[in-house]
Amino acid sequence: MVGVPDLLWDDVREWLDPEVNGTLPDVCVPNTTRADWQAVVELVRSKGWAYEYSVDGRVLRLPHRVEDMLDLRHGHGVTLRVWPSPDVLAIFRPYDGQIDFDVDLRELQGQQRLEVLCQFMRAIGRRLGKPVVMTSEGDTVPLIGYDVQVNRVVMLAGLVQAAATG
Repeated sequence: MVGVPDLLWDDVREWLDPEVNGTLPDVCVPNTTRADWQAVVELVRSKGWAYEYSVDGRVLRLPHRVEDMLDLRHGHGVTLRVWPSPDVLAIFRPYDGQIDFDVDLRELQGQQRLEVLCQFMRAIGRRLGKPVVMTSEGDTVPLIGYDVQVNRVVMLAGLVQAAATG
């Protein structure tokens, strides 16, 4: 399936409209462990993505042991900013139990930027062997997500809406 996009822009553009769904949708991998966080940090490093780790606004060297990052989050503003491409930023905030990150829908307009998001979600999902789900800002209804079974990012909003009405 080289060259075939996971999603087509025309099929998901309404869900990625910042005016409708807010600018910062929530993306998460639920039910994760510290080992999963370590795998994501190692993925970021191995892919050569640009990144910036900060604590309380101070840029620091990303710790090799993820425990150091997760333990600091109590009482501190800890973020890991990752650029899977120069124009697309994902901001991770460490939590135990799930991996969360925000993306900015204003950066994800059009097929090319959608493909960057899909590749990023797919890379994380593959590394962890877990689903990666995006919801509208502050909502719980999934819009799109990496499906482990089909090994690609798929539309979820239509499936949830169809199940609710059917």
